[in-house]
Amino acid sequence: MRRPALEGTVAVRDDRRLSFAEYGSRRGPAIIWMHGTPGARRQIPLEARAYAERHEVRIIGIDRPGIGSSTPYLYPNILDWTADLEILLDTLAIDTVRLVGLSGGGPYVLAAGAALPERVHGVGVLGGVAPTRGADAAAGGIIQLAVRLAPLLAGARVPLGVALTAAIRLVRPLAGTGLDLYAAVQPPGDRTLLARPEFKAMFLDDLLNGSRFQTSAPLSDLVLFTRDWGFSAAEVRVPVRWWHGDDDHIVPFAHGRHMVDRLPDATLTVIDGESHLGGLAIAEQVIGTLLELGPRRAGASPSTG
Repeated sequence: MRRPALEGTVAVRDDRRLSFAEYGSRRGPAIIWMHGTPGARRQIPLEARAYAERHEVRIIGIDRPGIGSSTPYLYPNILDWTADLEILLDTLAIDTVRLVGLSGGGPYVLAAGAALPERVHGVGVLGGVAPTRGADAAAGGIIQLAVRLAPLLAGARVPLGVALTAAIRLVRPLAGTGLDLYAAVQPPGDRTLLARPEFKAMFLDDLLNGSRFQTSAPLSDLVLFTRDWGFSAAEVRVPVRWWHGDDDHIVPFAHGRHMVDRLPDATLTVIDGESHLGGLAIAEQVIGTLLELGPRRAGASPSTG
């Protein structure tokens, strides 16, 4: 796997740091790519990286707190993350931005759309998680297991993260075999995608690189998904383009439709026959669609699809 064009950390609030990886052109329009749960900053499809180089687009993956070199931290809610995001954008000299969020990254990019409408031109969600609390909550799905385990996760998040990191280090030599075994029990869409050499290489590189020091971020994600997000769908006034596999076994397709119906300016694209990771296979379409979203005209009325 080729290394990112630029990789490092940015100082944010409370003497913490967020790590990032950048691909493509430093002068092009910027896209923040938020990884899934689990995942890290290099969880960006090779097709997206190649597209960024060909079309002079700047794609930046960000490690959430507790993965990679990002300082472990549990936000009070998902909206609070956007204050760190704004610092990172300023540090990297990014004025306006578009964002893509896979699965657990979906709530984070929606939060950016709610908190920073003057800087966010558009948001893309790939099989994103829906709220579990409040007026926007969606019933069902595997996320309900996290809701039931929320007290345990909140109290044991740090030791569980240490144990998870140690376990990953122990099985590093068998990571490829482990990914193959995981793929073998997935629905056809995800199984086919994980069999493609470039996707397998990307996932392994991201997992092994991101978990070298710590692996508490997925547990923090699960805690935050069971809390109020700190904003409502109605507050996300920027354009949202949502892609969801109709055979998604992790985040039900109905959750995607539910969220799109509640967002002021959103459209849903069904990925026929695909499961949870289907959005990664259409990275070029996702990026191209987001790049068409520019500054909104004053007084323009949003449409819901």
